Amino acid sequence: MSNHSRKYSSRVVDGNARAPARAMLRATGFTDDDFHKPQVGIASTWSNLTPCNMHIHSLAEEAAKGADGAGGKSVIFNTITISDGIANGTEGMKYSLVSREIIADSIEAVAGCEGFDGLVAIGGCDKNMPGCLIALGRLNRPAIFVYGGTILPGVNHTDIISVFEAVGAHAKGDMKAIEVKQIEETAIPGAGSCGGMYTANTMASAIEVMGMSLPGSSSQNATSENKIRDCQQAGEAVLHLLQQNIRPSDIMSRPAFENAITLVIALGGSTNAVLHLLAMAHSVGVELTLDDFSRIGKRVPVLADLRPSGHYMMSELVDIGGILPLMKMLLDAGLLHGDCLTVTGKTLAENLAGVQPYPDGQAIIRPFNNPIKPDSHLRILYGNLAPGGAVAKITGKEGLGFTGPARVFDSEEETLARILDGTVQKGDVVVIRYEGPKGGPGMREMLSPTSAIMGKGLGKGVALITDGRFSGGSHGFVVGHITPEARQGGPLAMLEDGDIITIDAEHNRLEVQLTDSVIADRLSRWQPPEPRYRRGVLAKYARTVGSASYGAVTDGHDNAH
Repeated sequence: MSNHSRKYSSRVVDGNARAPARAMLRATGFTDDDFHKPQVGIASTWSNLTPCNMHIHSLAEEAAKGADGAGGKSVIFNTITISDGIANGTEGMKYSLVSREIIADSIEAVAGCEGFDGLVAIGGCDKNMPGCLIALGRLNRPAIFVYGGTILPGVNHTDIISVFEAVGAHAKGDMKAIEVKQIEETAIPGAGSCGGMYTANTMASAIEVMGMSLPGSSSQNATSENKIRDCQQAGEAVLHLLQQNIRPSDIMSRPAFENAITLVIALGGSTNAVLHLLAMAHSVGVELTLDDFSRIGKRVPVLADLRPSGHYMMSELVDIGGILPLMKMLLDAGLLHGDCLTVTGKTLAENLAGVQPYPDGQAIIRPFNNPIKPDSHLRILYGNLAPGGAVAKITGKEGLGFTGPARVFDSEEETLARILDGTVQKGDVVVIRYEGPKGGPGMREMLSPTSAIMGKGLGKGVALITDGRFSGGSHGFVVGHITPEARQGGPLAMLEDGDIITIDAEHNRLEVQLTDSVIADRLSRWQPPEPRYRRGVLAKYARTVGSASYGAVTDGHDNAH
């Protein structure tokens, strides 16, 4: 190994003065030989509280074998995870986006303290992945991300979103309680991340095309031999990265982020990708803005017929070759930067050179001449309701515009109750405010309300706008990430029931039919609500988090605003 391969661990274990450190490490299993090897931290997000992460400890052990076999010394350590699927619709969901920062901070803290020379990070749920990448970007040591893999479908092609939407169907009277229970019992068959092109699969795909995962890592089933090999090979590959001194800042370039945006659009991915890619770019000092999503979105079509808006699941895409053939299609069409460096030590184009096309007759990935949508489903909206920007997920199936009277709610819980009891009617624009990063605090996902809307058969008859965010499983006419958020005195704060709101996804506008003077007058009389939390992690988050339009980061970008 070259000298720079032990740049950090040598400071911890070399020399007579470091005998106490070596003594501690000997108790954990280190030998004399191990002190001369590069140390590779294996950041595991294992937890038995969610199927997304319940298998990750065994994957971490496989990555450790790979690193040890390639001449390194692996050290497995843990970070936290939470479960959006469990917490959605409750107060606990306020901790979800907060956990992204805790994960990033904890990995950075452990690796920085212990002197790991390289890292493998293994994530399986929504916030694990960007949290891991933020940490790897900040540390800027040779590193690889491994995705824990997707879950298999439940009985009758069901998944977690099927359960959420069953709740709405029951409220409408279309489903009996026993039928809801049957779906509940069979929709989640085992380990792996939620099965559609929801946030986990979206972010895994984005990270792979960005070059921070080995080819194929993002489109493998969680319980498969391919996933075991992926982990072993990741452990080995970190040693090659150490030899070549290839770091995340060499890989996570602006063109690499543009590649990520391109693939997310082609896959019809989650709105959360906007929030997370902005935060990941911030971690390595790359300038990325909301307008980059609009610029790239004008030339990239939606090609994947995947849930939630489409028909298929990630495991079915895995069966026909995963995302690599799609990446090759995009590269050949001139839509990806092929010269970007990746964790293989090769460029993206070199990695894709031998990739074969999808089999004839498959219906999951459309050809360019028959897209699901000719341009992006992720629309960045501006207007007098969103002067700082907002993010809409418009596949085209919902239409491209919506105008209706506001029905205003100050929390997710109140909204859900009024959807289920029939207060929300066809034609309404549901407004959920005070759910932003500071206002929630925590910027909860509005999966329960959007699923209830779909379950009640109002998917094409109701729009929903919020300063909160959405699950990757949300679909319908929805706009989130509205900035400035209501808690900060954004225009959302002055809306009243009956105000006429227009969402225009062709011209990318979000407007209320009020004059500037009326808006200003209402805001002049507005008083911010009392903080919902005054101590603890949520209070600290509310004080430090910045705008969603900059990724809702807590370490300096736009935090004063």
